[in-house]
Amino acid sequence: MTKLTSVAILIASIFSISTSQASEPIEVIKPAVITEPEKVELGKMLFFEPRLSMSGFISCNSCHNLSLGGVDALPTSIGHEWQEGPINSPTVLNAEYMLAQFWDGRAADLKEQAAGPIDNPKEMGYTHELAVGTIASMPGYVERFKAIYGSDEVNIDRITDAIAVFEKTLVTPNSPFDKYLEGDKKAITADAKAGYQLFKDKGCVSCHNGPAVGGTMYMKMGLVKPFHTDNPAVGRKGVTGKEADKFVFKVPTLRNIELTYPYFHDGSVWTLEEAVNTMADIQLGQKMTETETKQMVDFLKSLTGDQPQIMLPILPPSNENTPRPVPFK
Repeated sequence: MTKLTSVAILIASIFSISTSQASEPIEVIKPAVITEPEKVELGKMLFFEPRLSMSGFISCNSCHNLSLGGVDALPTSIGHEWQEGPINSPTVLNAEYMLAQFWDGRAADLKEQAAGPIDNPKEMGYTHELAVGTIASMPGYVERFKAIYGSDEVNIDRITDAIAVFEKTLVTPNSPFDKYLEGDKKAITADAKAGYQLFKDKGCVSCHNGPAVGGTMYMKMGLVKPFHTDNPAVGRKGVTGKEADKFVFKVPTLRNIELTYPYFHDGSVWTLEEAVNTMADIQLGQKMTETETKQMVDFLKSLTGDQPQIMLPILPPSNENTPRPVPFK
């Protein structure tokens, strides 16, 4: 075989794989490309910083635990003074691929989302002013802000910008399914392949598509049959005020779905088997056989990728100028 022929075969192979990927409704998740490492490190520190809360105990990681697939594994999160949160905590993993943030899409991007919980009395229970004052009181933080942003000013815009830049790195590449899309047909099981075909044939891909296998659109929960829940969330209606948007939520990502239980906006379902059958029933008006359910679940488990490998940051110490935490009344 000539060298030219070998090159031609290689090019044809790459073209074939690219064409195959392009024809699929799900796209491969790529590893994060870090261009601002210092800002990423600052954002990581702030993500794990419990002093951004009134109690000095709750951080971003409390509800988006990076050891638990970016969630807290609770039906609804626990907030300031042990208050029950109103909705299930969505994963922070691959959140950059979402068209908006929060279940109701009220935040346009990760930066806007990061600001919300800090001054929510049911979540971190602080104010933006107090949060800024807390961070600005510690020289170890101020030095980093000056090096990254060009001045020692600490403000909520810079705090949330750094957190968002860190969160953008929290992607999960190299799942078995991604390897399958890239041409390794042995990367997933026969049942997972059958499950993926079912996923397409039954219409799941009409909502769950793209790199994150979701997050690209809004959809009513209970499209064909009502979804019965005691959860008070009304979805997009709370943002738009339109009755037509009642119970319309952002379609969640299915990446790492085996890790991000319990499921749905109310966190009412704990197993993938029940979640699959519920969605088939209320969204598609279809019944799944036991075999189909197993195949679909096997496919969904193949979407679990490499989890972010995080070294916990060492945070600057408080001092006499740092506001004291108030964990109890």
